[in-house]
Amino acid sequence: MAVWAIGDIQGCFDAFQKILKKIGFNPEKDKLWVAGDLVNRGDKSLETLNYLYSIRNSVKVVLGNHDIALISAYAGIKKPNRTIQPILDAPNAKELIDWLRHQPFLHIDYRLGYVMAHAGISPQFDLGMAIRYASRIERRLQGHNYKAWLKHMKKISSNKFNSKSKSLDIDKYILNSFISMRFCEQDGTLDFKQKGSATVTKNLYKNLHPWFACPSRKDIPLKILFGHWSTLVNGTSFKYYHDSNVLCLDTGCLWGRRMTIARIDTQEPMVVQLECKT
Repeated sequence: MAVWAIGDIQGCFDAFQKILKKIGFNPEKDKLWVAGDLVNRGDKSLETLNYLYSIRNSVKVVLGNHDIALISAYAGIKKPNRTIQPILDAPNAKELIDWLRHQPFLHIDYRLGYVMAHAGISPQFDLGMAIRYASRIERRLQGHNYKAWLKHMKKISSNKFNSKSKSLDIDKYILNSFISMRFCEQDGTLDFKQKGSATVTKNLYKNLHPWFACPSRKDIPLKILFGHWSTLVNGTSFKYYHDSNVLCLDTGCLWGRRMTIARIDTQEPMVVQLECKT
């Protein structure tokens, strides 16, 4: 058995199938971790979601911002675009959406030494806080009133954690940190405006840090797998970011760069990449 982790698929189903074939993935014996953003923008989002649902017993998924956008469109909160409309029109739409909204924001494997979240873990959270707060918003999304909750999340803006804030403000910060975070200020305040590579932006915006390099970041004793940041290393590069604390698996397949998958049940991650076409 092998355990593989992949970054943002975003409906790039053909490339996804090619890279699974390249590594010899067998869902009957192997496991696949998906770091969020299963759908949206790519032309085969329905095929991607149907495939992952068909092998759901072999898959560990965490939710990303595009997955939440899909659920919001299904709930009538957000206008659907052309790439997710086929999912909403599918005869099994409710089955797929119900499965998706019951996926977590955080997945942990202590034996392998990894924790996975789409955008990462807030620099203001230690592991215990991350587990507790991920569970908090998972209950909201899985509850009967999830549509009303998502509607509130759309209206609220929150970029710094404060345990004394209103309940919905806290929820919004937790959600933001797990699905939308990239840069932060020195004290951990999140910045959602900058999306470029860490190297370029560090030179232009000296007060900002990648969330995982925040000077005040709380210790997480596991390596963090994440996606969401295809330009982290360089917007035109096929490289991926990896250090002793984190591994970023989004390398911009959707934008014609590469799809990245890593075997993580080995002493060091074994990374395989596939060139993508727009």
